[in-house]
Amino acid sequence: MKKLLTAMLATVLSVSLFGCGSSSAAATAATETAATGTEATAAAAATNLKIGVILVGDENEGYTKAHIDGINEAAKSLGISDDQIIWKYSIGETQDCEDAANDLVDQGCTLVVSNSYGHQTYMQNAASAHPDVTFVAMTGDTAKDSGLDNFKNAFTKVYESRYVSGIVAGEKLKSMIDDGTLTKDKMPNAFTADGDIKLGYVGAYPYAEVVSGYTAFFLGVKSVVSNVHMYVQYTNSWFDITKEGETANALMAMGAVIISQHADSTGAPSAVEAASKNGTVAYSVGYNVSMTEVAPDVALTSATNNWSVYYTYLFKQMMEGKEVATNWAEGYETGAVAITDLGTACADGTKDAVDTAIAGIKDGSLHVFDTKNFTVGGKTLTDADGVNLSFTDTPNMIYPIKDGYFHESDAEEFRSAPYFSLRIDGIEELNAASN
Repeated sequence: MKKLLTAMLATVLSVSLFGCGSSSAAATAATETAATGTEATAAAAATNLKIGVILVGDENEGYTKAHIDGINEAAKSLGISDDQIIWKYSIGETQDCEDAANDLVDQGCTLVVSNSYGHQTYMQNAASAHPDVTFVAMTGDTAKDSGLDNFKNAFTKVYESRYVSGIVAGEKLKSMIDDGTLTKDKMPNAFTADGDIKLGYVGAYPYAEVVSGYTAFFLGVKSVVSNVHMYVQYTNSWFDITKEGETANALMAMGAVIISQHADSTGAPSAVEAASKNGTVAYSVGYNVSMTEVAPDVALTSATNNWSVYYTYLFKQMMEGKEVATNWAEGYETGAVAITDLGTACADGTKDAVDTAIAGIKDGSLHVFDTKNFTVGGKTLTDADGVNLSFTDTPNMIYPIKDGYFHESDAEEFRSAPYFSLRIDGIEELNAASN
């Protein structure tokens, strides 16, 4: 944007000079001077910025790798050098996070970012102790209520890409129904007693972030095939390859023919691939990264984030001395979310269905949590209904449904992190009570 404005300014300046009888050489010189000055200012700002990054994992864990890639891409585009970024890998959601944050400040960082929800309390403590340093707790939810000007939260509208990944799964189910593969006679265990097709979902924790995501996925499937029922089982860990694989196997044993996930490893897709080779008919929808490498025959797609969109915004704001948004959340409209390339197992016509949905999300004609498309306890919610969000830091917070849909991740009015925690009909949590 800055380069575009510079070019526009240069064009206007050139026209103005020609109107006054100035030569083209003079206009060219003015343009080059303006461009050189802008580039010098940007270079100076980039040189002065030092960034500390606290990561819950490393490049071997999909969620963290997506952040690493986003940071590197943003830094490269803005001229930020490698020695201006200090990395802290595999930092637990413990006092270790606060210690890491303090160490980064001691090393001269003026911006410190962490990428896990469990880091938030420690990041907020560090922000309170260092008011001249900006701290961003990614996926967090307390910045608005913290009273700290230097403490920020950010998240993508990943529920949008989860909905679209659900459409991919729905298209696969429809093709299996149409070609006679998925019938009650051939696959009786794949249907509930009511005739609904079984889906499975490997969730990390029963947080609103996970509930929002699995609900969006389910509604995406349901927009293509209406008679579906989804079972959610939690692993109580963001990253546990063995447990995620075991959970996927348990869901397939129940008859689930699609296994999706909000967990960070390749455990579930790998389990689906292995089961497929042994004759089980099931397909996988992953998270963060493409799973085609570990599940080439069954991986349909993965919902993912393009973190470079936020990091480019964040770094540029810091470089230009501008205020960073307390809450930031963007999705398909700015390219902050996506699905990975469609796998070879996807049904014909899937790309067209995906493109149509994305266009609808962008132009506002499609809303993921449109209340016409789900019920809660048999009831269709209306604008008169409020959703109790008392689990947040704001006691008795009632979030309204507006214009016929739930406004998820409304960063301007509420917060960036997901807060859709309704349990809608058609989704069953198998072990939520133990969490």
